[in-house]
Amino acid sequence: MIRIIELNHVAIHIADVDRSIAFYRDVMMLRQLPRPEFDFDGAWFELGDGRQLHLIAGRVLPAHSHNRGTHFALHVADFDEAEAHIQSSGAPHKPRQRRPDGAWQLFVTDPDGHIVELCDNTTADAAKRTKFP
Repeated sequence: MIRIIELNHVAIHIADVDRSIAFYRDVMMLRQLPRPEFDFDGAWFELGDGRQLHLIAGRVLPAHSHNRGTHFALHVADFDEAEAHIQSSGAPHKPRQRRPDGAWQLFVTDPDGHIVELCDNTTADAAKRTKFP
């Protein structure tokens, strides 16, 4: 039997460690974490509530990421503030959109082509309004 406790981390392959550190630190505003002395380059970031993002150097093939495919999502405390920051950063992104459950979402593209979704907590209230069979 496997009993999952929680998601621990998300790992993505990146081509340029310094470029990706700058993006996740300065654009996505994530806090960089100490990283064990692996025999390959990379970086770790805190995603909140104990979850982490692990960047692994050495990507040579293009990333295959899309908002309706491979991506990861980060719940933000203030969606308007996050959107304004992303817009002012110049990072490539799609305009905000509302999901069918009422949550706002915005998709940002990192320097390697990975898609990061920013979303708000409207889903908690929307889930109460949604009728399931």
